[in-house]
Amino acid sequence: MLPRLAQPIPARTDFVEMRGSALLKVPLRVSGEYRRPDASTLVREVRAPYAETTTIRSGAQPGQGEVSIARAGKPAKKFSLSRAPELVALQASFGALLGGDRAALEQHYRLSAEGTRRQWTITMTPKDDKVAARIREIVLLGRDDELRCIETRPARGNEQQRTLLSSAAREAAGIDDASRLAALCRGHGAAR
Repeated sequence: MLPRLAQPIPARTDFVEMRGSALLKVPLRVSGEYRRPDASTLVREVRAPYAETTTIRSGAQPGQGEVSIARAGKPAKKFSLSRAPELVALQASFGALLGGDRAALEQHYRLSAEGTRRQWTITMTPKDDKVAARIREIVLLGRDDELRCIETRPARGNEQQRTLLSSAAREAAGIDDASRLAALCRGHGAAR
């Protein structure tokens, strides 16, 4: 399955993300674009409801590199990737997914897959204890050769983060209802 997801560099995809939190009455809907301009860089550009660009650049060794977070009208905040092990795993996993590289994914996660070529699920369980303390699992949902959704499930609580990608993100335009977005995530078309 993973080799079919491979995309040449540079790569980009739209996203719509729903973030739940005990502090919010309703989940926060964030949209924008992910970009992978080169093999060591992942850019997450939020366009709504605010503007923010997060750039993760990995270094030559695991844990090396830098994160930069820029918001309009403010100086960029920068910190070392060594301070955020979950971002190291995120950057590595996105790179491995877009490269169709199972071996690279298996360095950071235990993988299990189910479904058919038409509709499939890959569950990634973190191997690193620091990452596992924050993230219980990451579930990838796809249809054919398209990754449609990433569900990140926290180690504590049940406020999962759901990120719709590519055609699922485009189909999500104007949809704020969590159950309708979950249906899109699972490949059930535009549930309008």
